[in-house]
Amino acid sequence: MIRKEEVYKIGLFNKPHGVHGELSFTFTDDIFDRVESDYLICKLDGIFVPFFIEEYRFRSDNTALIKLEGVDSTERAAMFTNIEVYFPAKHAESGDQGELTWDFFVGFRMEEVHEGYLGEIIEVDNTTVNTLFIVDHQGKELLVPAQDEFIENIDEQHKVITVNLPKGLLDLEGTEEF
Repeated sequence: MIRKEEVYKIGLFNKPHGVHGELSFTFTDDIFDRVESDYLICKLDGIFVPFFIEEYRFRSDNTALIKLEGVDSTERAAMFTNIEVYFPAKHAESGDQGELTWDFFVGFRMEEVHEGYLGEIIEVDNTTVNTLFIVDHQGKELLVPAQDEFIENIDEQHKVITVNLPKGLLDLEGTEEF
């Protein structure tokens, strides 16, 4: 059985494309193209299920058309509409570490050297010039810059990332609602 801590989210299947079972795939990480792995993992009814990739081709910088083994019709492909797609972390870790994207750290605990435990990284926002970790800090979203110079340590085994942020960047008292 595949557990949540063994995978990380890389995108979402959209709608079927054509009549032979291809799926439109919007991805945030093209790791499936950069490392050796024959499969992707989908979350179906709360369970992580692997599906072998028959073939794929890119349509843009963040979309591809993917054909999964055993998915040979539009009807079968339609079952994957809006299904989250994950990648096995063990394959990402065995690849070139310099090629990992920030999305790999979703699910990691974040600790700050002076403040201690900040929360769990629940998402990565790369829609702006500065990529941000979105951290669940006591039920509120805390935005932390995802920058190499702030990272002190990464413990992949325990899924902990330790950061050393400039003074004043984290105004934890300011996260309270008025």
